[in-house]
Amino acid sequence: MADEEWTHRGIDVNTPSVARLYDYYLGGKDNFPADRLAAEEILASVPQVRTAARENRAFLGRAVRFLAHEGVEQFLDIGTGLPTQGNVHEVAQEIIPEARVAYVDHDPIVLAHARALLRGAKGEVTVVSGDLRRPEEILGASEIHDHLDFSKPVALLLVAIMHFITEADDPRRIIATLRDALPSGSYLVLSHGTHDLRREAARKGTEVYRRASSPLTLRSRTDIRQLFDGFDLVRPGLVWLPEWRPDDFPLYDDPSEALIVCGVGRKP
Repeated sequence: MADEEWTHRGIDVNTPSVARLYDYYLGGKDNFPADRLAAEEILASVPQVRTAARENRAFLGRAVRFLAHEGVEQFLDIGTGLPTQGNVHEVAQEIIPEARVAYVDHDPIVLAHARALLRGAKGEVTVVSGDLRRPEEILGASEIHDHLDFSKPVALLLVAIMHFITEADDPRRIIATLRDALPSGSYLVLSHGTHDLRREAARKGTEVYRRASSPLTLRSRTDIRQLFDGFDLVRPGLVWLPEWRPDDFPLYDDPSEALIVCGVGRKP
């Protein structure tokens, strides 16, 4: 679809979108000139970002495979972003063909592309409009309850999304609200940018994201660890992306160059 057509549909193509920036880092084509300009500005200052995006995507795949092998059959992916290779339902259904996945996002372009991609998918996959800042609305959506059985374990995926939640939005309340709706045996999969190391890179990236659809709020490892309150972290705990159960050689010599820490927690 041409840029003009998106504009006619009420889509702001002139403000960089965090979903489209991520798509650009991954080599996707679902982005606009404003996104590409902002992305290149970030990459000029923080070239690690492109590889960090790939490491983040690889972590998501490893985490989903791990959970599927643990017998988890339901996945709630909030802030899913634009579809790309190795989507959650594709990874999970390689192991559990009947695995059910609910994708949630509030970006209209993400929703349009996801629904187009999944038009021919099995009934085990659905796409729902929802904003992570209002978790009660997500949990109360009929499409979610029609698709997922909250009497059985659910994997909550918050991958590279919580660093777009400001302190004013109360990130701990958001995760606590979602956690309390999940039964015992459910999991939280989370990755989050941190400013503990490489502070100059963090500062430059944050400056550019102030002009995007959502500002970037990097946190310390201690603050990110607190987002797992109520969950027991599984091995190896909260680590840099390449350090979480790697199944291949990392893309960085120094794992901190991935800029993002991650972990998987189980609700007792």
